[in-house]
Amino acid sequence: MKYEAIVIGVSSGGMITLDKILRHLPSDFALSIIIVQHQHPESDDFLARFLDARCSLTVKEADEKEIIMPGKIYIAPPNYHLLVEEDKTLSLSTNKRVNFARPSIDVLFESAADAFGEKLVGIILTGANEDGSRGLKKIKESGGLTIVQDPDTAEVDTMPKAAIASTKVDYILPLENIGPFICSLYALWLKE
Repeated sequence: MKYEAIVIGVSSGGMITLDKILRHLPSDFALSIIIVQHQHPESDDFLARFLDARCSLTVKEADEKEIIMPGKIYIAPPNYHLLVEEDKTLSLSTNKRVNFARPSIDVLFESAADAFGEKLVGIILTGANEDGSRGLKKIKESGGLTIVQDPDTAEVDTMPKAAIASTKVDYILPLENIGPFICSLYALWLKE
């Protein structure tokens, strides 16, 4: 199966966790990556700038109606839900909080599952609430691939545990193995 996009949901401890995963990706990595990291509503674009400086791929905050491009990493801006539209563009929303969060991981994952179906990979990482478990379940039901960080390696294990409890995930991996695992899957996809 050739995947087109990866969605990642992360909360507490997310900046370092994302860095440990994204630094493994080669400069020719051609899947789009879309990330919701719970942030303070008044945060600036520091997360995108930090990851962009440490990753071989371009990392940026998502813009309204932006076309999702292969090999780019998009971060949800603080205080906006990030959605994937059917035409594979990004959309921002200030609708009410979901799971006490805006941006919400569930909002991203559910919209991405609708847009990409079985060509989507969903990843849940460290976090302090249950956001993302419903969306990961929808990705699984749509035929996508699901990965959850091993709760024992998460800074805060609530989100990974909630995802594992709600969905029969495909892979539960320690943090240090997620980046290399994505790279090995990508190498297999290239051979298809």
